[in-house]
Amino acid sequence: MIRLRGDYIALAAPRLFTQTIIRGAQRSRLSIAISVAIASVAAVVLFHLLRGIDVGKVIAALEAEPRWRIIVSAALVVAGYSNLVGYDLFALHSIGKRDIPLRVVAFTSFTSYTIGHSLGAATLTCGLVRFRVYSFWRMNLLDIAKIALFTGMTYWLGNIAVLGAAAIYAPRAFTAIDQMPAFFNRLTGFAGILAIVCYLLWLGSGRRVVGRDNWRIQLPGLRGTMLQIAIGVLDRVLASLSIYMLLPANPEVGFATVLVVFVIATLLGIVSHAPGSLGVVEAAFLVGLPQYPREDLVAALVIFRIIDFFLPLMLAIFLFAARELRLLTRRSSIRRLDAQVDASFTP
Repeated sequence: MIRLRGDYIALAAPRLFTQTIIRGAQRSRLSIAISVAIASVAAVVLFHLLRGIDVGKVIAALEAEPRWRIIVSAALVVAGYSNLVGYDLFALHSIGKRDIPLRVVAFTSFTSYTIGHSLGAATLTCGLVRFRVYSFWRMNLLDIAKIALFTGMTYWLGNIAVLGAAAIYAPRAFTAIDQMPAFFNRLTGFAGILAIVCYLLWLGSGRRVVGRDNWRIQLPGLRGTMLQIAIGVLDRVLASLSIYMLLPANPEVGFATVLVVFVIATLLGIVSHAPGSLGVVEAAFLVGLPQYPREDLVAALVIFRIIDFFLPLMLAIFLFAARELRLLTRRSSIRRLDAQVDASFTP
């Protein structure tokens, strides 16, 4: 009875969170301009690159894709989504919330990431889904904000590490996108790795508490941060491998090049705030991998979108809707119990 009443009270919490987060989610004009500019440029580039494409060849490439490659790619996608649990687990442990069952963390990380990044404005939508679930475990808005901070740090540390290492190892992989000389890209890679090293040295100095008043968080130590970087790097590598498996065998393109293009494409998609980064990722791939015939590359991107975006999104919506239906049923039970209790005390 107590648990049911607690659940009933928590059902009203998302309204407060929605009102609070929307007030704080107003972006600057510059941020909006950048997002619109990226999305607009991607749309123009995509239209230009797809103009005159042979649809028949795209269909033929889809049919010719080896089934074993699709299966391996799908397995890598599953592994990548499973790795998302590490994001939330690390964040929860970092803020002292260690009593959340693994099944709840897995459900929340999968649904929040999938639904949030599919709808766009990921900071808002991911936060809404997380609060909807974690509020039942006595977590408030401040806790959700701290989780967003730690998961964001994990993501960006992983991206910086991957791009830095890739720029040092294969600087020419960046040239197709940024049109800069190889030596400049390599210097940028060293700068990224140096930034991570400086951050680790700063953590080693003992100054790990940031913020003040109610907003004070303790950053993880060296070992924890290394784990954090590993989670982010594994996420980027698994996702890149999943699309790498779908690319044509000829011409042969190194994995480092695909890794660079994929990471930059997804980062541009996030900055653009386009739902699911649709159009932005595709445009970046068509620009960054001109070695492949456009029809073959489009076919690979279509398959990747299905197994990495549409199918996970359908599953996440189904799971979240099933949970909400269960909560509505429970709320009806609470009302009936309340009515019975009131009736029993009525003279």
